[in-house]
This record gives sequence, structure tokens and C-alpha cells, in this order.
Amino acid sequence: MAKRTGIVYLVGAGPGDPRLITVRGKECLERADVVVYDRLISPRLLQYVKPDAKRVYVGKLPDRHTLPQDEINDLLADYAEQGKTVVRLKGGDPAVFGRVQEEALRLKERGISFELVPGITSSIAVPLYAGIPVTYREGTPAFHVVSGHLDPTDESVGPDWKHLAAATGTLVILMGVGRLARIADTLITYGRDPETAVAVIHAGTSISQKTVTGTLQTIADVVREAGLTNPAIIVVGDVVNLRETMSWLEHKPLFGKRIVVTRARSQASELSRLIEELGGEAFEFPLIRTAPPDDLAPLDHALQRLGDFDWLIFTSGNGVEMFFERLKAQRIDIRTLAKAKIAAVGSKTASKIEAYGLLVDVVADEFKAEGLVETLGDQVQAGHHVLFPRANIARKTIPNLLREKGVLVTEVDAYQTLAVTDGVEDLYELLQAGAVHAITFTSASTVKNFYKAFEGYSIESYLAPVTIAAIGPVTAEAAGERGLEVDVVADTYTIQGLIDSLIQFEQRKKEDTSHASI
Repeated sequence: MAKRTGIVYLVGAGPGDPRLITVRGKECLERADVVVYDRLISPRLLQYVKPDAKRVYVGKLPDRHTLPQDEINDLLADYAEQGKTVVRLKGGDPAVFGRVQEEALRLKERGISFELVPGITSSIAVPLYAGIPVTYREGTPAFHVVSGHLDPTDESVGPDWKHLAAATGTLVILMGVGRLARIADTLITYGRDPETAVAVIHAGTSISQKTVTGTLQTIADVVREAGLTNPAIIVVGDVVNLRETMSWLEHKPLFGKRIVVTRARSQASELSRLIEELGGEAFEFPLIRTAPPDDLAPLDHALQRLGDFDWLIFTSGNGVEMFFERLKAQRIDIRTLAKAKIAAVGSKTASKIEAYGLLVDVVADEFKAEGLVETLGDQVQAGHHVLFPRANIARKTIPNLLREKGVLVTEVDAYQTLAVTDGVEDLYELLQAGAVHAITFTSASTVKNFYKAFEGYSIESYLAPVTIAAIGPVTAEAAGERGLEVDVVADTYTIQGLIDSLIQFEQRKKEDTSHASI
């Protein structure tokens, strides 16, 4: 039987923001057995890759290559010949100074099937993230994209700078910051107006994005004073002046902030999405994961007698999902719940319940156990039977308060919360570099597991300048017990409430800094 040959997808990852990858690019990542990726690829993109897929880093710096291009070409073919589905993940668009033709040619020579998957090129996306469109109808109908990698004073190589200086339209220069002064002088020498507007955008589309503007005559000094380095894009032309009215990313309330999300990965998406929509970067560092309880017998026994209960109380979305998944697995009709009333802590938990077609009778306004018992009031009376499906580490407050009223409470573990400690080294390096601006904790268990993950590490000094945000007082108390100073406690104990309080805190800090500088 002939051995199956794999396929190589040469995929453009976009300019840096992981949300700018194409749908097709994401599909390729999800099916890949091997991913060969570059230096500027966001780690968030690798989360789309199967857990057992091989990740191969071949990143390049201007002065150093992790792997020579010839070896990369052969590496792709070698994996494909092993029957693997391979993704070569490249920044921006693979056909814009991406050497994709060399890789495709080698694959063709070795009889390997390949597909070219376009990406959003940084030459257009990065200026736009800085508020600079590369064309506009009223005055700039064209643009030119060139490499600034080669010496502009050597006319035997590189772009035709003489014609570029005379051309109408915007000039976008990639990989040219190291030669910026010579490029500017060359354009002026060939007749470009020294007062032509120029922008240099560093780390475009990321939280580190920084843009400076000047003219051909001044831009080299401006960039030097600002300390900008690669990766950066140079934009030359009148379109730069549009930035004054079209700049948008830098005005978002969490722009420039890298915020650690400690929720379970299955639950992190909402918080990560909000952070990124507000201009920040979410660094997902899940400290917990949920799983069915080791012993399902108590839950199954309670499900068999659902008709006996007067009340069913849920305190989390996880509890809801695990409860109804087990109900289905046991082939128990949901109509068995006809007698029971349902109570929930928080609107999110209530929404999860109602997604199963059931109405919630009582929703606690206060997002903690005492609030639910107070809201229930006299509706739950002595002699009532209450089923409380919960996490294995749930607090005993609700059942204890109800039992004090003579209520008959059956507690069962609907799920267990397990500690996760993956990715510690990556976060530790960011903390050491001062590259973490805030850490969010959404439960007492995330606080506990954070310190468990960093056992043996000295992190106190690195945490001192970091904003610590807790979803509520119970979580804040758990942090305080470990000597962690909490800066933000959400007014409303929800993910949206946590984000709102974090934004307010950052705004106050910015105002205090402004006043101090006056």
C-alpha cells in the first residue's frame, strides 16, 4: 500500500493581532499535525492547534536566523512526506516579502501538495490601526509597498528610489527603520519635498503599538528620540495627516495593558473578548479546570429522586451544565422537575438554566451565598427538601444557613474544580520583564491555585506594580489572606462588572498621573 503524502498550507497570520487571521487560516491551524511558525506570530494563534500537534519555531531576527531558509524549505517537505498536515505560519501575508515562493518551489520540486492562504498584510493593516489609510479618494489614489531592508544608496539593489520619490501616492516601507535616515535623505535627494509627512509605527496592531510622526527632514531624529526599533513600518505621504482625526486604537480604555485571565480556559473567552475589544491584550493563564466528580453515585442517586425536592439551587454556570449533562446521560426526563422551584446566584447562572427551557423562580441580586439566602426569605421553609448541586470545593454557607431554618438540604458534587499550572514559565518571564499590567481573579480557587502554581518562585517584587483585580469580596478576601494587595473589587460581581471597575481604576490612575505632572 502506497504511503500517504501530506499537504503543506502556507498561511498568512496577519499583522500581529491574533483576531486578524482569516477564517481559512484558522481552519488550517485546527487541522494541522505540525505548525512551523515565525517570530512575530501571536501565541494566541497557537491555541487553535490540536494539543498533540507539533510546534516548530523557526523565528528570524534581522541579524540572526534560528533556521536558515533552505532548511525551513526542506523541513516542510520532510514533515509532509511523513503524511503530516503541515501549516507554515507566517506574519502578515505570505506573498509580501515572505519568501513564500522559495518554500512553494521546494515543495513543488519534491512533489508535495501545497495551498497558499492569504493573510492581511501589515503594509495596510498597521497604518490603519494607527489611523492612517494608505489611500483616500480626495488626494491619494495609489500606494506603493517596498522593502527598506537594502541600502537605498546602492542603486544596483532594492527599489528604484528615484522613481518612488517622483511617484504620486503613499509610500509604505517595510523593514526599513534601521536605514530610516538614509531612506529619507535618498527621497529628498531625488526630489521629494523635505516637508512630506512621515509616520513610523512600531509593533502595529499590538498593545505595544507606538506611532510617531514628523517629516522626511525630521523623522530620523524623532524616531531616535522615541527609541523605536523593529518591527516597525514607515508611511510617507499626505495620508499621515489623517491620523489626527482617524486615530482610534490608542484611545481605547485598556490600550497598552496586558491583562492576565486566570479563569478556566473553557470560561475565559468572555473576559478575554472584553479585554481585547477595549484595546488590551488578554494573556490566558487558566488556573482551574472543571471535570465530573470522581464519584458520581451521590449525584446519580439525587437525580433518581428529583421528584422529592421542593427547591433546586444553583450557584454557578458550571453546576448547571454538569447537572443537566448528567441528567441527560442518565436518561432522566426533565419533567421530573415539575414540582421543584429553582433559585440561582447571579443572572449568568439564571441564563444558563433558562437555556434548558426552565424558568428561574428566584435570582439573587447579591452575587454571593448570603445574598441568595436573604432573597429566598420565607419562600424556603422548615421541612422543605432542597437539592444543592455544587462544586467539590464550594463553601458551606448556603446549606448551613438553610439548615439553621430547619430546611432539609441534600448536597451533591456536580463537578470538581482541579488546579492547572501550565504556562508558569511564560507568565514568570512576563512578570520579570514588567510586561504584565493587571491580573484578574474570578474566584477564591484561582487565587489559591495561582500561589500553588508559583511555589518555589520569588514573585512578590514582580507583583508589586501589577494591578490586582477581584470579581468580588470573597475573592478579594482570599487574595488578602495571602498578602496580595487588591486594587480593584468589582461593584457588580460579574465579568462585565469586573471589567467596568478595572476601567474606572485605570482612568483614575491616568487622571492622578496627569494632575501630578501639572
